[in-house]
Amino acid sequence: MTADSLRSVTIERTGPGQFTATNSRGGTVTFGTGSGEGFTPVELFLAAIGGCSAADVDVATTRHAEPDTFSLTVDGHKVEDEGGNRMTDLEVTFTVRFPEGGTGDRARAILPRAVKTSHDKLCTVSRTVEAGTPVTTKIVD
Repeated sequence: MTADSLRSVTIERTGPGQFTATNSRGGTVTFGTGSGEGFTPVELFLAAIGGCSAADVDVATTRHAEPDTFSLTVDGHKVEDEGGNRMTDLEVTFTVRFPEGGTGDRARAILPRAVKTSHDKLCTVSRTVEAGTPVTTKIVD
């Protein structure tokens, strides 16, 4: 592994059940345990899956045309089984519409391939989930 491959966020507790994640560029996102309007970690997980694919598909299709509509829904079920809590049945649903005409036709034509390529090769988040990458934890003083 190299320093160029490392990705990192720092998470600070900002109050009871409230946290802020900060990336290396200074960007922040707040989240919590679900008692307020803020996203929960599971919702951020779903957003990460969708956001990763959205970015891939956006880059591929908008070379040809700006979409009239571009949205995704990411669904899954949070279950508790003998192994603990986890998400199942994860599904990303795209709703993308392009304008009529040649550029829109080209964008529509590559949309299925862009979605498939994102899923099969490009989206680091969903590919990591599907690969079953282990997560380790440690405590430091």
